[in-house]
Amino acid sequence: MSSSLDPLDQQIIDLLKVNARLPIVAMAKALGCARSTAQLRLKSLEDRGIISGYTVDVSISRSRPSIRAMVLISIESQHEPEIMRALTKRHEIIKLYTVSGRYDLCAMLSTESTHELDAVIDKIRLIKGVVDTFSTILLSTKLDRPE
Repeated sequence: MSSSLDPLDQQIIDLLKVNARLPIVAMAKALGCARSTAQLRLKSLEDRGIISGYTVDVSISRSRPSIRAMVLISIESQHEPEIMRALTKRHEIIKLYTVSGRYDLCAMLSTESTHELDAVIDKIRLIKGVVDTFSTILLSTKLDRPE
């Protein structure tokens, strides 16, 4: 991605990675350019699909425990579009990857209880075209580097 971006576009993306709600005036000041330039560049990044959306990064409170799990999913390839649509509608799935090997997809889930986790996995298994799943609960984070 960064090879097709000029330095100003890359700086905009870097600023938004730190604070996706950065006001355009503050962005322009940090970039050393006019507000209109920053606004036009931002719009261009959105229009080209380089910026596909903005999100909220929520720190999970210690008072609200979270169960995190990795679910590997084997699918019938002809049903992939419908499976992807069904999985992306599940708010418990926080990341979804395609993977190589015995399984086709890896879903990262976050639920408030093992009971809820079990129910979500059952719903995943009921999706037409899902052949098999393998789940593991994540216990602790030993390293978490930003992407």
